Amino acid sequence: MEYIELVAKKIELNKDYVTELDSITGDGDHWVNMNMGFQRVLKDKESLASMKLSEMFQKVGMLIMSTVGGSSGVLYGSAYIKAAKVLGDETEMDINLLCEVLEAELNGIMERGKAKPGYKTMIDALYPAVTRFKESLEKGLDNHTALQELKQGAIDGMNSTKEMEAVKGRAYYQAQKGVGHIDPGAVTMCYQIEVLVDYLCK
Repeated sequence: MEYIELVAKKIELNKDYVTELDSITGDGDHWVNMNMGFQRVLKDKESLASMKLSEMFQKVGMLIMSTVGGSSGVLYGSAYIKAAKVLGDETEMDINLLCEVLEAELNGIMERGKAKPGYKTMIDALYPAVTRFKESLEKGLDNHTALQELKQGAIDGMNSTKEMEAVKGRAYYQAQKGVGHIDPGAVTMCYQIEVLVDYLCK
């Protein structure tokens, strides 16, 4: 739950930046929705902390899905619920299981959102992050290096959305399809991965 608290804080501190981005390319409510979701999860932090891993992920997914409006709530909810299935009866998460969890979240978001990398969405931060993380582990790189690859993949992916044309969402209906602006969903996804890596490497 300490990780969730750190993510909530990171999102809270970046209200103006995320809202400004979303006002240009979306409905302007992405920050409000994300902040609402994580604050709602924090309200149940004591009961969540007492659950086994899979139950906690399932509950977080349900809380976000029932709290966050728009597509983000459904997508994030699906991601956590998909990850809960991967966790099964595991009581601890090592780096390989973390990779499986993140991959399950990615697949959950892509399946529910019917979106792919290159659509100018949160997937464009998560997909390269998971890919580089998985490749690093397969190459036998040490945990610290693999986690830094995870983080850098998210940052590079987030920045790559600036030159993309939106395939889905409100930006798709704009004349320039959001080109020239980073996708706010990719930004908040990147924040979550950055916080995760910094937390694990501290």
